[in-house]
Amino acid sequence: MYIKGRYIVSACALLFLQQATAGAMECSKAANAVENTICANKGLYELDAQMGTVYRGLMKASVEAQPELKRTQRLWLKARNDCAEDVTCLEHSYRDRLKLLQTQQMDAVAHNPTGIDKQVMEDLQRSFLGASKGANREVAVERVLASLQTDFEETSFPGDLDKDNPSEQTHFPKTIPKDVTPDEWKALTASAIEGQDETGQTSYSLVDLDGDGQRDLIVQTYAGGTGMFTYVETWRRDGDRFIKRSTEPESSLFYTNDRGANQSVHWIKARGNIYVAYRNGAYGVDHVYLLNPLKINREVPTVTVRYSYSLNVPSTQHKDGGTSTYELEPDLRLTLKRAITKANETQPSNGASQRTPICPIPATGAGENDYYSYGPVQYTLEDVFDLPVIIGNECYIGKLVDWFGSYDEKNGLFAQLALRKPDVDGDGRSYEVNGRRHVTEVSTSIGKADGGAAN
Repeated sequence: MYIKGRYIVSACALLFLQQATAGAMECSKAANAVENTICANKGLYELDAQMGTVYRGLMKASVEAQPELKRTQRLWLKARNDCAEDVTCLEHSYRDRLKLLQTQQMDAVAHNPTGIDKQVMEDLQRSFLGASKGANREVAVERVLASLQTDFEETSFPGDLDKDNPSEQTHFPKTIPKDVTPDEWKALTASAIEGQDETGQTSYSLVDLDGDGQRDLIVQTYAGGTGMFTYVETWRRDGDRFIKRSTEPESSLFYTNDRGANQSVHWIKARGNIYVAYRNGAYGVDHVYLLNPLKINREVPTVTVRYSYSLNVPSTQHKDGGTSTYELEPDLRLTLKRAITKANETQPSNGASQRTPICPIPATGAGENDYYSYGPVQYTLEDVFDLPVIIGNECYIGKLVDWFGSYDEKNGLFAQLALRKPDVDGDGRSYEVNGRRHVTEVSTSIGKADGGAAN
């Protein structure tokens, strides 16, 4: 399964509330002023219910930590009781404790990379290196991930269209979809599964993600918006119901942004395990994160691929609107190419920038800040670097932008060089730039993910 530029999120607020209130205190047995105050206040009662759910989950998830957990919970109960009938004090006490326990719960259930995970990471590193020396070396990462993509035995079905807002909202189906077994349908309907976002098209896929013989659930929601987001969350089959990967109401395994990012996802199978290979790209780098599809991913095996570019200014340029072309003057083309080549070669490897003027600041005149940068970049574009461009006897401030390193095997990198004269309004111009890349380094690490894979 390949997903690019979509958003998937699934949520189960109703189920969470049902599970939480099922573990709340029995108000008929309230024995003191604190318990009576909690039972008389709906907000406090729900906080107490959430506390019970998280506490029991922690006790179940970490047997070794049970003695310490019990000790600290007793201390908290004693401090809570000091609030007596003060509702504000009780609410603060509950929220502070809940925040701490939820963090501990996330840590307890988070996936720790195994030896096999690390081997898969190293396998990918070797494959990327090998492919970078082959015939299609410019797209080594894309080629390798495509070759590992797994074909699921899956059943997919859409959500039911909302009767009042059919173009922007769906709901979990009310009738059993085709190829869903009665047993699966019973577990699905027992789990109160629904797309999390208030608007968005949600779809569902049943796939065995952990090899236990039972199919798990992938929930995808395309929420659109300015970034054209797609959110993906998973639910693990556990007996007679499906359990969401994370207890966070708005969690997602990953998301992709089709505007303002360069991201892609391949579901791969390696050494007997299924992984989400999430690629987050930018100019000069691809990070490939290996996500466990059914777990919380805190420490993530990562393969980082770095590139260098040979940049070029095409002699044929497109006019505004792209419907017609014109030819650059040879001298101007050579000037632009030399400027971007020099700037590309002298960029600091650590991405640091020094606050120095790009063009000389005259002894007199307004607008000093206009000499340091071209200006802000629109969110759909990546700011690669600023540079000076000398045309004739005049210095122009230039900025190279691209689409977060998006790369096409046929056309390479597509970028733009924007120019303006300092302290002059309305004198901007832009030129198309393209480039070819080659791999310079492939490294591995284990740590936090970035982009839409951050968890």
